[in-house]
Amino acid sequence: MASRAKEILPLSEAVTHLLEECRMVLPGVQALFGFQLIAVFSSTFRERLTSTEQIIHLVAIGLVAMSVALVMAPAAYHRQTNPEEVTESFIKLATYLLLGSMFPLMIGITLDFYLIARLILEKNVLSLVLSLALLIWFVTFWFLLPRFRKVRKSERREQ
Repeated sequence: MASRAKEILPLSEAVTHLLEECRMVLPGVQALFGFQLIAVFSSTFRERLTSTEQIIHLVAIGLVAMSVALVMAPAAYHRQTNPEEVTESFIKLATYLLLGSMFPLMIGITLDFYLIARLILEKNVLSLVLSLALLIWFVTFWFLLPRFRKVRKSERREQ
């Protein structure tokens, strides 16, 4: 079996990649947050959403705002602690923060998707099923696929 080449990145390059990943995620999250804020000023928001659904939207906004804070945290942390050096502990912390931002983002998107589906389809159960399918989609591609690949790689190394 052929072995695959693996290159260990120097810390300076690893932090560049990590911060670049944060910069890649941030505009999408910020755009979503902006649309969520605008929705509140729409007449449809007050007229067609129940007070419970409006609270669901508020929770979704809060979750996306939390995600924005977590995505931006590595840069803020690095600037305030050791801007002239990179450590393995910073890379680990920043990785956890970036990955941690995906949970509230995923839930916030799913909640808002439920509300939109409910408005369009006017069927609560179908909207809930579609939202759960979307949640499973996120979990599969953001968390299960990477874990599955990591496990398979480690199994190959053991053989």
